[in-house]
Amino acid sequence: MKILLAPAETKREGGEYPSLNEGKNLFFDNDEVLSIYESHLLNSSVEELSHWFGIKNLKECEKYKVSILDKPTKKAIERYDGVAFEAIGYLNLDSKSQQFIDENVMIYSNLFGILKANSNIPDYKFKQGSTLPNLNTEKYFKKNLKKKLDDYLGDEVLDLSAGYYLKFYEPSARVITYKFLKDGKVVSHFAKHYRGEVVRQIAQHQISTFSELMNCKFENLTLVEMQQKKDVKTITLAIG
Repeated sequence: MKILLAPAETKREGGEYPSLNEGKNLFFDNDEVLSIYESHLLNSSVEELSHWFGIKNLKECEKYKVSILDKPTKKAIERYDGVAFEAIGYLNLDSKSQQFIDENVMIYSNLFGILKANSNIPDYKFKQGSTLPNLNTEKYFKKNLKKKLDDYLGDEVLDLSAGYYLKFYEPSARVITYKFLKDGKVVSHFAKHYRGEVVRQIAQHQISTFSELMNCKFENLTLVEMQQKKDVKTITLAIG
């Protein structure tokens, strides 16, 4: 069972691993996208990048107007710093749980397409829905990720990503996904936190199959219902 996760807009700075120019361990070879992205960064004004990034602070934009290929890198699971990743708490997990995440969690990326949790990536900005000059990344990844991901993910996929990333890839495998209820209502922002909670608990319990997943009782989450539509099973959990 592999786990699909959405990325985060916010990212930790710095990095302890070599740059992409010194060596890549990316899941998907996206040199074409990186080349266009790099050119766009270096040939755009700070004001243009401010609009493209969706960042008003020009000084913050300036630090991204440099070669992405020369920056130090971090593991993707450590680079992203959003709500779900805080809930996972990767750095606070034991080594066995960390290894499980490294080997089984895949993270979508608006720039890299999709990453393994332990792929080393630099700090970067790429606002969801943005397009590069002469390249629609959504269509590019939709065309080029399918076979590689189908082969790699196998027969069981836990999809904890956002619906937006179906524009990148639709699994051919059997899929389980979750919805979360609070006071009887489906939550959206808080769902990110509980997706992270689910990943953390799965890693701690080393759950590697759908059969094991269905027998798992998550802390602070109660089963409400299950719905099956073709190869997608949607499980609704109540928070609290």
